[in-house]
Amino acid sequence: MSHVEGFVQERFAPLRQQLELNLEQERDLGASIAVVHHGELVCDLWGGFRDVEKTAPWERDTIVNVWSTTKTMTFLVILMLADQGLLDVNQRVAHYWPEFAAGGKDDVEVRHVLAHSAGLSGWQAPLRPESLADWQYCVETLAAQEPWWSNRAQPGYHALTQGYLLGELIRRVTGESFASYFHREIAQVLGADFHVGLSEEDDVRVAPVTSRTDLGLDALERDSIAYRTLTSPALDALYPNKRWWRAAEIPAANGHGNARSVASIQQIIANRGEANGHRFFSAATAERVFAVQSSGLDLVLGVEMNFGLGYGLASATIPLGPRSAFWGGYGGSVIVTDQDLELSVAYMMNKMEVGLIGDLRGMEFITSAVMAALS
Repeated sequence: MSHVEGFVQERFAPLRQQLELNLEQERDLGASIAVVHHGELVCDLWGGFRDVEKTAPWERDTIVNVWSTTKTMTFLVILMLADQGLLDVNQRVAHYWPEFAAGGKDDVEVRHVLAHSAGLSGWQAPLRPESLADWQYCVETLAAQEPWWSNRAQPGYHALTQGYLLGELIRRVTGESFASYFHREIAQVLGADFHVGLSEEDDVRVAPVTSRTDLGLDALERDSIAYRTLTSPALDALYPNKRWWRAAEIPAANGHGNARSVASIQQIIANRGEANGHRFFSAATAERVFAVQSSGLDLVLGVEMNFGLGYGLASATIPLGPRSAFWGGYGGSVIVTDQDLELSVAYMMNKMEVGLIGDLRGMEFITSAVMAALS
């Protein structure tokens, strides 16, 4: 068995065995798994390697680009602002961002952006990948364009655009960037090692992502919403290994952290707005997460989805508990929280597998953790 470090309470011991097996079978190159249960960190494991040459071990403070798991951090900030009365999720986006009303989008509400039903899943204007680092260009072009569909109950995964849309809303009501607000009000408060916009001095701790991904673009119609979304811009899965990507603020995709930091932060949902003795928003606001805002066959992901206020909810595709909220990242990272169990489970890794929102590796850890929490 491959060497795994960290600790795990006896009841959750199968998680260590699963991570050891994944590393031994090379399903994982390097990875971390963490579980917070009833507000206590009961599992914090890591192992494997940061590099494909297997010369640099994955260590306690290793961090990795977690792709769309980053989105869950924006959801928490929006919930905080809603709880403070600074933002109403049922209000029109244009109320806070007047330029957004262009192109027939005056009816789009904040909750539609959260639920991937705003109709802005990609950019109509030409966009080079490096332009993702240009905040003004990204938000101004989205504000100017027409939505790609009009049914506000119809989900279509906003793979990259959601972060800019939510981030600009945050900037409009707070006067500062999402990354700045998140760092001060959440990450720093919890002592969580999670970053959106990574400093160069932290590069030495990063596990570069490795890729064998395939988004299946060749099978898509060129004028389909899915194809247009996933090619505007088309991303190389190895862009996170570039300095421009790490330094940028891409709130839907370039967060860097590990399982411990993600589970520690997202326990806020599992604990009804509270974590480590700090209350971030009320239990009533936490409850609002589970109200379905959009539902059906996702126009981009191609599977049945239910979205609440940002988070994915239980569906035929993802058979979780009725008070579970989750999201995952391109290639495999995943975070699941469950309010009934007061459970937060995170899996972060550097070996990416086929798929936009993950694969079975993370769900295997989640199943084991849920079974342990129920025992």
